Amino acid sequence: MAVKLRLKRMGAKKAPFYRIVAADSRSPRDGRDIETIGFYNPTTQPATVKLDTELAMKWLSVGAQPSDTVRNILSKEGVMKTFHESKKSAK
Repeated sequence: MAVKLRLKRMGAKKAPFYRIVAADSRSPRDGRDIETIGFYNPTTQPATVKLDTELAMKWLSVGAQPSDTVRNILSKEGVMKTFHESKKSAK
């Protein structure tokens, strides 16, 4: 089973917010997810991001592939840098 870290759209019409989830790559965008990692609200100024970095690191370490948007969010939160440093130190 290929796992992806991606956004799941929630909220009303014209007022979206997103959950950052680990989901099977074959499931639909708003379908079943394995685990919720955090949320992202682009409608606030500045955009609100709440993220469980421990869960994000766990899923990245077992091979989950983040979508482009989630990768950008993780980079801004510093998770990708920590993940790559931990991979280098493990070698």
